[in-house]
Order: sequence, then structure tokens, then C-alpha cells
Amino acid sequence: MKLFFAALLLVASQTATAAAPNLHSLAKEFFAWRAVQQPTTHDDVNRVERPDGWIPDWSPKAIAEYDAKQREFMRRLSALNNSGWTISDSVDFLLLRSAIARVDYELSVVRSARRNPAFYIDQTLGTVFGLILQPPPFSESRSRNIILRLESIPTTLQHARTNLTEGVAPFASLAIEDLSKIESQLETFSKELVPLLPSSQQKRFAAAVKKGSEELVKYREWLKKELPKMRGSFAIGKEAYDRYLKMMALMPYTSDEILRMGRIEWERSVAFDHYEKLRNKGLPPLEVFPSATAQIEKEKQDEPDIRKFLIEKDILDVPKWMGHYSNLKMPSYLDPLRWLGVTDDLTSPTRLGQTSISYILDPSPNLPFFRLSTAQDSRPIVVHEGVPGHFFQLALSWANPDTIRQHYVDSGPIEGIGFYAEEMMLQHGLFDDKPRTREIIYRFMRLRALRVDVDVKLARGDYSMDDGARYLSQTVPMDEATARQEAADFAAGPGQAITYQIGKIQIIKLIADAKMQLKDEFSLRALHNYIWINGNVPIALLRWEFLGMRDELVRLW
Repeated sequence: MKLFFAALLLVASQTATAAAPNLHSLAKEFFAWRAVQQPTTHDDVNRVERPDGWIPDWSPKAIAEYDAKQREFMRRLSALNNSGWTISDSVDFLLLRSAIARVDYELSVVRSARRNPAFYIDQTLGTVFGLILQPPPFSESRSRNIILRLESIPTTLQHARTNLTEGVAPFASLAIEDLSKIESQLETFSKELVPLLPSSQQKRFAAAVKKGSEELVKYREWLKKELPKMRGSFAIGKEAYDRYLKMMALMPYTSDEILRMGRIEWERSVAFDHYEKLRNKGLPPLEVFPSATAQIEKEKQDEPDIRKFLIEKDILDVPKWMGHYSNLKMPSYLDPLRWLGVTDDLTSPTRLGQTSISYILDPSPNLPFFRLSTAQDSRPIVVHEGVPGHFFQLALSWANPDTIRQHYVDSGPIEGIGFYAEEMMLQHGLFDDKPRTREIIYRFMRLRALRVDVDVKLARGDYSMDDGARYLSQTVPMDEATARQEAADFAAGPGQAITYQIGKIQIIKLIADAKMQLKDEFSLRALHNYIWINGNVPIALLRWEFLGMRDELVRLW
């Protein structure tokens, strides 16, 4: 079976070169353009490497050009001759179609550039945030790019004032809240980072931060004045959401079906959580680590043990070239801006084999939902974000010989794999040495199931942002600050929050179908290897390619 899967990957890469060269040529052109055009977000799995000297351009002219260019790409894709294509080629075609359609979804449906004032925080400070996540040293090149992005802030914010013709009041309120302490935050950021930069660039950096801070304050005050004029509705509607599921997410379900799936999984998670608590009755509660140093040292032991566990339990191969996933203390220059996104560096396609970093805070019982879990036991987040989750899966995908599968990114399979890995590792016994940690996994399950309900209902207009935050806070349960941030992110980016739960369900269905079809020839390890190296690919397409089953595909046409 192991040889079979290796052969399948080899054939796929050879066929892509021989049978569909125009498809892959077009894909290279598209993904190079996308690396320039793609908006920055809070998320970590869809970060892209930007060209040297890149700065964001969200001028009205650029937005019009982006729209025209995606239409051109779609026309050229539709005109390709698909004679002689294999199933693998057809999968790649659907991936590229989805990637191009996502640009139209961003520009024409979600319309963040027109509707969401917080979008321009991501396109200014967010672009800088991406460059300071990689640990020191700060090279001449990286420092220069940080400065260039800081210096672009005034222009981007000027375009924001022009573009925000459909401003949404709840989004504006959140942007105002995010910028409430920006003066002191950027002052600390500048003071702490400047000594680490090359001396020749320190003065220019400080000036760029000062000017950027002034412009962000002006933007905040402008939003306060514009707020009463803005609309209250942010929902994209059921029709648009269902089209997203079909064309972009490549999920063979309607939003009504997804709501039912999420509800069933939530009920399951509540029951299992209760079983676990009864099982652990009388055991002492989890304690937080005594210090960040102790937490870092324990994670440094846990991560290699998890890799060993994967091999010993015949779960997944671990390539020798694979880097490690490590914790570091939150740097003083990053700490004031950590609200801008996930504080990890998952490396990139040009940094294969390097160590991935996740920055932690000092352990405390008062930490937010996810950070508290890592302060009690590092392994649940290591499994999801590190090994065998995001870092591990993305590195394998970047090493895939198929260019389209290297660069195509969708949260459905990626977050599905990360979430699937949590319970899969629990079922294999990873957390048996610390029973209370299993309760963390079930809390995560409750949250991911509830995200489905909140995501769909926010997108369809059934929930306000306050409704969504209240529901998460009371029902997971989780701290109010995390719940509010989650609801805001879901409202601004409809379709992302369902990916954990629905992706996991699809993976389990693929495993069950493969077991029934292959019977005694079935190997979970071999199937995992196939899923992980194609981990950016929506699961419905992998099911078609691997098992030849088209029943889900007919719902995507």
C-alpha cells in the first residue's frame, strides 16, 4: 500500500506535466499574481510569501484591475482543452477554478475593501506583523521591507477613505476598538524593535512608525465621525453563502445541511465531554506551568515525543527533513501587536526544514481560551498547530511536486486536518497519561461545532455579532473577549469558521469509504500520508481522486 500511494503521487505529478501543461502554466502565472494581490488577514494558514519590495495596493484603480484580471484568468481557464486529462488533472482544474473564484468572492460578495474598516488595519499593520513573526536576526532585506510597508500606511489609509462607500457600523466599531491604544502600542513596538535592526535603517524605521501611528489615529477619528452614517447589516445572505460552499470551498453541502451536521457534532461533544468529566471525577485539576521557561522546556520534550508516537502507532510518516515546532517567549516588540493575528511563524515554501515558532505568554489561569490550554498542557495546540497539524501539513504540501497543490490554500481541508488530528490522537491514546487534558480536547470539540452555527447564522443574517459572541461565551463556554473576537472574525470572513468541523467530518467519511472499499488492503497510515501531502486540497476532490467516487462531485458542478 505504501508503494501504491507513492506511485499515485508520482503519476499525478508526471501527468500534470505531460497532459495538462497549459493548466499548470496558467496556475503559475495566477499564483504569482495572487502573491501580490491577496489581502492580508488575521489567519495563519493562508499567509503568502510576498515578493521583495512588495507593498499593498488597494487604490480604486488597483481594485478595478484585480477584478478585471480575475475575470481574465477565469476566461483563460475555461478555454483550456481538457482532452487526455486524468482525474488528477481534473482535480487540479477545479482547484484553480476555486482559487480564481475566491478572488471574485472577496471583491464582489464579501467586499471587505468597500464594507469593512478593519480590513485596512490588516492591509497596513497586518502586513508588517507578518514580517516580525520570524525570529531575529533582522536582516537588511527584512528590515527594508518592514520599513517599506510602514511607509505605505498613509497611502493605504487614504484609499480606505475613498473605498469605504458601504461601511458597516459593527465592523467600524471593532476597528475603532482595535485602534483605541494604537499610539502607545506602536511606541512600544518601535522602542523594542529598533535596537534589533541594522543601524543604517533605525532612523528611517522610527520615522515610519511615527508617521504610521499618526495616520492610524487620524483614521480612527475619521471612523468615529463616519460611524453614524454607516449601515448595520453585514450578512451576505443564504444564496451567496451556498454558492461559496459550492464554488470556493468545494463542499458538497448546503448551509442547511451544514447546520444540521454542526448540531449533531455539538451534541456528541457535550455528551463526550460529560463522560470524560465523570471518568476523571476525583482527579486533581490541571495546573498551569510555573513559568514560561518551564512551559517552553516541556513543549521541547513533547514535540519529539509526538513525532515518535506518530511512527510507533503507525499513524503517519515523519520525513527526516521536517523541521520542528517550538515555543518561544513572546518578544517585547511583538507583544503590543499580537492582537493582529495568530502569533506563530509556520515557515514558508522557501524555508522548508526550518523550525516553526509559536510565541507564548507567561502562564496564568486568567489567559484567554486557547492560551490557557497551552499553559496547562502544550500538546493539544502542538497537535493542531504544529505536529501533525498545520506546520507539518503545510510543509508537506509545499513539498508536493504538483505546483497547484503547493500553492492552493483552503481552510476546509487544512483546519479539518488540524481538528481531526486532535481527536484522532486522543483516540490513539496520546493524552492517556494526563486524563484532564482529554477534557481540553472535548472543549475544543464543543467550540468547533458551535462555530458552524455562528458562522452560518451570521452570514445568513440570523445572528447579530452580539448574538454570536453571546452564544459562544455561554455555550462553549469561553471568555467573553475571545468570544467577541471570534464572532467578529466570522462575520467579516464568512465560511472560515465552519472549516474545522465540516473538514473533519469529510476526512472521517473518506476514511470510512476507503476502509469499506479497500477492506483488508486498507492502511490508515498510507491514507494519512496521502491526505497530508495533499492537505491543501478539499476533501471531496481527494475522495474522487483516491476512490473514484463521483457522488459528491455532481453537487459541485
